[in-house]
Amino acid sequence: MNTLRETKIGDTVKVVKLHGEGAVKRRIMDMGITKGTEIYVRKVAPLGDPVELTVRGYELSLRKADAEMIEVEPV
Repeated sequence: MNTLRETKIGDTVKVVKLHGEGAVKRRIMDMGITKGTEIYVRKVAPLGDPVELTVRGYELSLRKADAEMIEVEPV
């Protein structure tokens, strides 16, 4: 299982599944990260947190803990 946290800078991936429960999962989905969505990893902060992404045409910063809940596959 590959997660968004393990994805390298410059890679584009597709969301396979969202893990997590309740409010955390709902918040991730409200940001536009749903099954089948393509995500481009723009950059990662020097200490690894947060990760900067392009999702559905907008920029998004996501914590490592949240990125770990998103299962992805290469496009």
